[in-house]
Amino acid sequence: MKKYLLLIILSLGMVFNGWAQDGDQKDGANKLEALKIAYLTKRLDLSTEEAQRFWPVYNKYAEEIKRVRVEQKDKNLPEIEVEDRILNIRKRYNGEFSKALSPEKANTFFRSEKEFGGFIQRELQERRLNRQLNKRPFRQ
Repeated sequence: MKKYLLLIILSLGMVFNGWAQDGDQKDGANKLEALKIAYLTKRLDLSTEEAQRFWPVYNKYAEEIKRVRVEQKDKNLPEIEVEDRILNIRKRYNGEFSKALSPEKANTFFRSEKEFGGFIQRELQERRLNRQLNKRPFRQ
């Protein structure tokens, strides 16, 4: 367990370090998605059969969520409308995930997805704060 956690933390460090170095948003998004997949795989502890059923459903789910986010950007949709649409997608896919996995693992998926998002937000805030602290002139 500790080895997996360490591996995830080291991977995150490399992903965020890569973002800082190359600045390419698509590359960063791809790295983040790969990290999310690794995180979810570990958290869900998927068997081979479960993975074969789960990942195609997840890919469709992720694509629908992405479409809503792109539309939000393009059309400047109100946040409450976007969140409502995402909630409806999550509700619809809850049944699909429960068919691919046990209902408990489907619930774990949604919880883990939220945990991952929170972890990324905390990591980005910490990095911003560190950048700000490093920019301040040194006073004696």
